[in-house]
Amino acid sequence: MSLIYIKRAVQSDLPAIMTIIDHAKAMLKKDGSPQWQDGYPDPATLRQDISAQQCWLLMVDDVIAGTATMIVGNDGNYTEIWDGAWHNEVDPYATIHRIAIGDGFAGQHLSYFFFSNLISAAYRDGVRNFRIDTHALNKRMQVVVGRVGYQHRGKIYVDEPAENHEDNARLAYELNLA
Repeated sequence: MSLIYIKRAVQSDLPAIMTIIDHAKAMLKKDGSPQWQDGYPDPATLRQDISAQQCWLLMVDDVIAGTATMIVGNDGNYTEIWDGAWHNEVDPYATIHRIAIGDGFAGQHLSYFFFSNLISAAYRDGVRNFRIDTHALNKRMQVVVGRVGYQHRGKIYVDEPAENHEDNARLAYELNLA
């Protein structure tokens, strides 16, 4: 039986985090998605996430198996939503970004455990609303967020650089808890 838990990342975790991010970039490319194919997320972004204590790690038997950034507060990319609407535009929300599972941990359904624990950590701190976005070609993430209870709410545009404006389009999801 494995010991599985989450914890906040520290700067010395950055090499392991980048290995996981690089694996996720390769998977997205293999799936034909332009998401994360322009250098983002880069070490500077992740260093900033770690410094802000927003970067979380999924641990399996004390080995880093996944990474995610959870930000509590308004996300400027979510100010405008097209082809839909947010269900809750009043209460604070947490956004999960840059989530990825490492190569040796695929197929174990650890992303569900990771989401559950991230949501529980924010819930413990009083957050009841959650948002996430993903590219239309990132079918893996769409399945995961649907299975953990997120509802598709519309489309947003992120400020990541892209040659094609529609490459910045993301499907926007929201989870509201009582």
